[in-house]
Amino acid sequence: MKQLKNAFGVSFLWLICLIYFTQGFRSFVWTAVSYQLKDKLKLSPSASQFVAAVAFFPWSIKPLYGIFSDCIPIKGRKRIPYLVISTVLSLVPWLILGLNAFFRSSTWHLIVLLTAQNLGSAMADVVVDAMIAEAAKSERAAFAGDLQSLSWLAMAFGGICGSLLGGYALTNIEIDRIFLLFTVLPAIQLLSCGLVKENRVSTKVLKEFSSSNGYHQVNGSTLDDEDGFSEEKYNISTKKRKKNKKNQKKRVFKIRKPQIPEKSNPLVIQWFHSLKAAIYSLYSAFRQPEILRPMAWFFLAHVAVPNLSTVMFYYQTEILNLEASFLGTARVVGWVGLMLGTYTYNGYLKRLKLRRILLLTQVGLSILSFLDIVLVSRMNLTIGISDKTMVLYGSALADAVNQFKFMPFLILSGQLCPPGIEGTLFALFMSINNFGSTVGSFLGAGLASSLSISSGSFDNLLLGISIQALCTFIPIAFLFLIPKGATGVSA
Repeated sequence: MKQLKNAFGVSFLWLICLIYFTQGFRSFVWTAVSYQLKDKLKLSPSASQFVAAVAFFPWSIKPLYGIFSDCIPIKGRKRIPYLVISTVLSLVPWLILGLNAFFRSSTWHLIVLLTAQNLGSAMADVVVDAMIAEAAKSERAAFAGDLQSLSWLAMAFGGICGSLLGGYALTNIEIDRIFLLFTVLPAIQLLSCGLVKENRVSTKVLKEFSSSNGYHQVNGSTLDDEDGFSEEKYNISTKKRKKNKKNQKKRVFKIRKPQIPEKSNPLVIQWFHSLKAAIYSLYSAFRQPEILRPMAWFFLAHVAVPNLSTVMFYYQTEILNLEASFLGTARVVGWVGLMLGTYTYNGYLKRLKLRRILLLTQVGLSILSFLDIVLVSRMNLTIGISDKTMVLYGSALADAVNQFKFMPFLILSGQLCPPGIEGTLFALFMSINNFGSTVGSFLGAGLASSLSISSGSFDNLLLGISIQALCTFIPIAFLFLIPKGATGVSA
């Protein structure tokens, strides 16, 4: 820790840890949102899941925030001003919901405020990731792993605290007070933004970025000569490449970015060219088969499986009569499972073939769906296992298994950060995951609605979970999209 302080400074470390802690602690207030939708607004499970899916959509367009942060400095600074804007967006909606009963009791007003809040949180997430990527370069690169570990530890600690306190707060505090209590963290975050100094970006740097030429090789080369993937890493061999073997020489695509004249241009024109160059670089990187194919599978793995988590929340509270405090404890166990999954992956799975890791993950998810079938059919009681035990172990195992699927793509995204668009490219990979989850939530809401699953009527829930369990096998059929020779280390 002392070395990190010397390398990055106390103010920088404090801000990074605070932002990640706040991101994890969001479970404190979103537990209250779940009960607001269910108990106060009396929404059905499908309607409640629809609201949540819409509210979390800003997490699916994170590259936009990265592009603006990378290419359009505010008063010469690329990070802190955007962090201030995002923090304000995270703070104000909770203040309004805590102080105004009308906005809390109106579904559409609630959706707008929750969406704005997620916009701020997602933007802050992109900006802080870019700050970490930039801070870990040059002479401080040796501490990159320690800085990333510290940030994830802060988020996990925040998640544990938020989940544990959120459940108990609901039994002792009104929901509007919970909204107001949460504003303390964004308020501290807003004040902390002033502690970190950021160097100004000169217009000369913008000119150099927007007029510079980059090279992207498609069949077996790298992005900007140091980021990306080689043919040796992926060993991709498809039918199309066999057909085109005669012409399989290395093709170099020169990104033709607009040339800026020597004379000074208006700042808006420079911003436009910077945005255009960043978008084109992002598109050129993403369209490479080495990147596009695995990301397509990752997206499909979410979309193919309808998400019934909100329906299960209604079932657990209405039929199983599980208290908010217990569900908070279950989420804490889930965070522990997530960390256990990360440890297991790093210790035992990362050197396996990526296809095998993902195959085992999908099989594991289908087994977890079977545990839900056992819970809903009440078979667990016939063999002497309580409902609370099933929920606790199911939560821990679900987060652990999902981490086996998420870790390889964290590695993948970390290897693709070309200069100038650090925040954008990393955010793109995360957005694929988030957008896939959003679409899966919409499909889950549609499935619940079509099966007439509603509050107090869960007769067809068993059928819905069975359909969900069968859908977990669909992504296995598309594992050919994953590079055959890739492992969890070289992905």
